[in-house]
Order: sequence, then C-alpha cells, then structure tokens
Amino acid sequence: MQFDSLSFVIFLVIVLSIYYVVSSWKFKKAVLLISSYLFYAAWSPPFVVLIWISTFTDYFIAKLLGQCVGRIKRKIFLIFSLVVNLGILGYFKYADFLIESFCQIMLSVGVEYSPVTSEVLLPVGISFYTFQTLSYTLDVYRKKIQPSNSLLDFSLYVTFFPQLVAGPIVRAVDFLPQCVEEKKLSLSGMSWGAGLIIFGLFQKIVLADALFSPFVDSFFSGQLTINLFENWLSVFCFSMQIYYDFAGYSLCAIGTALMLGFSLPDNFKSPYSALGFSDFWRRWHITLSSWLRDYLYISLGGDRKGKFILYRNVLITMLLGGLWHGASWNFVLWGGVHGMLLVVDRWLKSKKYLKLPNILVVLITFVVVSMVWIPFRSSEFIVTLRILESLIDLKLLVLPELNGHKVIALAVIILTLCYQYRRKDKMLDDLLESVHPVIICFGISASIFLISIFSTGDSRAFIYFQF
Repeated sequence: MQFDSLSFVIFLVIVLSIYYVVSSWKFKKAVLLISSYLFYAAWSPPFVVLIWISTFTDYFIAKLLGQCVGRIKRKIFLIFSLVVNLGILGYFKYADFLIESFCQIMLSVGVEYSPVTSEVLLPVGISFYTFQTLSYTLDVYRKKIQPSNSLLDFSLYVTFFPQLVAGPIVRAVDFLPQCVEEKKLSLSGMSWGAGLIIFGLFQKIVLADALFSPFVDSFFSGQLTINLFENWLSVFCFSMQIYYDFAGYSLCAIGTALMLGFSLPDNFKSPYSALGFSDFWRRWHITLSSWLRDYLYISLGGDRKGKFILYRNVLITMLLGGLWHGASWNFVLWGGVHGMLLVVDRWLKSKKYLKLPNILVVLITFVVVSMVWIPFRSSEFIVTLRILESLIDLKLLVLPELNGHKVIALAVIILTLCYQYRRKDKMLDDLLESVHPVIICFGISASIFLISIFSTGDSRAFIYFQF
C-alpha cells in the first residue's frame, strides 16, 4: 500500500472519516494505532509481531530505567534493549549477508563452505522503526526525557503509519507531546496536507519515475552509451531520481500526518546546494544523519579527543550508516567513501588559504556526490568500475544525439540546482510561507494534471522501501 496507490487513497479517506467522527481523543488515538497496524499488515502481516516485540521491550525497559537509580542496573537494562532491537534487525537484515561474506572469505583461502540457508525476508521499515525505538530508550537512559506513562501513546509513536515504512525518523521528544492534546478537524491542515501529498506524488511519479528512471535503469543495467555526455547525464539523473523519490515520499508522509493534526520533521533542505560534504549531510536525510550524529558519532567520542579520533569516529559512523542502508558491500563502500569525503572536507576547511567561490564548491560537491551514488545504485562492483571508467574515457567525447527527453531531463537538473541554490536556507515551512497562494494553487493543478498523464497505475516502489 503505497502513497501513489488507489488502495492508500481509499484507506486514508476511511481513516480520516472515522478519526474525525470519533469524539474521544483516546479513541482517536486507538483508531490511528489500529489503522497503523492494518497499514503495516498490508505489507507483511506476520512481521507486525516484530513491531509489538520492539514496542513492548522499549516501553517497559524505559519504565525500568526511569525507576532505577543504580548505574549498573540501568546499563544492564539498556544493553537488554540494544540486544533485542539490534538482534532482530541483525537477523532479518544481515544474517544472509554475513553468511555469504563468510563463505566468500573461506573460498578465497581454498575452503569451500556451503551451509544450509533459507532466504530471510526483510520486514519493511525495520531499519526505521528500530532506530526510532532505540532513540527513545537511549534518551530515557541519558535522562533527556521522562519515560512515557501511556502504552497507547508510545505504540502510536512507534507505528504512526504516515512515516512507519521509510521515515522521517521521529524523536519521542517531538512526537509524544503531540499525543497529549486532542486534534480537531482543521481546514488549513487538511488543505496544506493534501497539497503536500500532491506535490510529493508529482516528484515521485512525474520526475523520479517518468522523467529520470528510464535513463537510470538502462545505464545501470550495464547498457553504457558511447557518449561521454550521455553517461554523465545518466549519473546526474540518478542523483535527481533518488532525491525526488525520497523527498516525494517525505512530503507525502508530512502531508498525511498534517491531515491528521500531527507534525513531522523535514527530511531535506536543498541537499544539492551543499557547500561541501559536511553541509550535504546536514541537508540530506536529515533525520538519519542527526540520529547517527547524536547516538553513534557522539557516543564514540565525537571531536573531543583530537583529530585522529575525530576522523576515526567519522569513518566508523559513515561505514555503519552505509551498512544501515543495506546488507551489501556496495553500501559499505558508499558509506566509507562518504566518510573519507567528510574527513577531507574537515581538513580542507582548516586550511584558510583554500577558498573557492561558493557556486564552484556547490557544483564540485554535486558532481562528487553524484559519482559516489554509483556504488549505491549498482548491483555489482564490476558495474561500478565500468561506469566510472566510462565517465573519464575521453574517446567518448563526441557530440551527443539530443532528443526531447534528454533536453527536458537536463533542463530539470539545471532548474533543480538553481532553485535549491536560491532557496538553500529555507525549510519547508519557510518555503510555503514565501510562495503566493495563487502560485501554490496553480502548482497543485499542474501537478494533478501531470500525475494523471504519467501515472501508469502500476506503482513503482519508493527506493528507500528496501531499507
């Protein structure tokens, strides 16, 4: 049940109707909780049990942490929560990967090892809700928040269906207070929420799927062109595809939550206007990068113990961040390269004499980030090498054969970069307030028209659903 499916539209209409008809706030929250379980069950019914395990574990562990004052006991309770949550995540997401990697290592030293394995299905959204529940327990352990006294509120925090499958990753300190005050039907909330959903679907269906994915699918399947320009265009197209796919999902999630009276955090802030790689990670998948910073990087020591330890912590954080995205060495490579880029970025910023014009830094950052997306998208390392080679082979420097599709794709890439550079300091609320209502209405109408043209009725999964 995706945001761009008819089944979700019907589901949302039914949920909104019941939600705003019910008079009791407690019953309203119960409606949302049951709806969230049904929403998740539409993906994989048996895996709802895993959400229950994670929910009950962290709810009661947090209660024990709130009551216990002994340092050792509190640490034992925290470790128990970490073992349960990371154990479930590790088994379902990384078990096959670890076994296959071990077999490859054994084979490299001449030992053939073929264990009996079964394909472990990956529960949708497990990486997201696991990080969400862990952040709650860690915040209670660090005494940043008090444990929730309502199992209903906490369960809703874990399973809130607009962001359950692919984020944004919400902190309990931001969500649980919203469960206190009853939500009333708001015309502005409904209209703004619906508008955000439409803009999100436009980004997903029209831009990510219809405009950019044909270039990306052909190129990354190994069908490289003999033209340098077209190879670079395909690489830039994936940068745009993954942005509009994920940003479109986030807009739909934020809009759906807004229609229910809840506020979710922004996940993007014009990432392709970044002045360097540190700035990129302050703008891309903001809720994940801030989670990695607060609960991993700082826990490792952050920048408190000298430059060498700082660089080590950055590399470890990004390697694990890459592994969070998927159980594959290409994601580890992607995270490791970003870690090295962050180290280089910090080093360059310490050199006062190495100053370049901002626009040049933005373009360099975009080009390098686009190149680093290659192993993220490639299924095999050999394909990554072939693509990188095709980007620097000057023998392919010939005049491109342009057509309407290529021209439109290139124009949208340029317009996206210009728009993000111009609006780089604006968050979503600022953007909405700065645009005239007439322009917004025109944009919504145009989006609906284009969605109706390019929607095939056969939903293409959001890219981040696989994580």
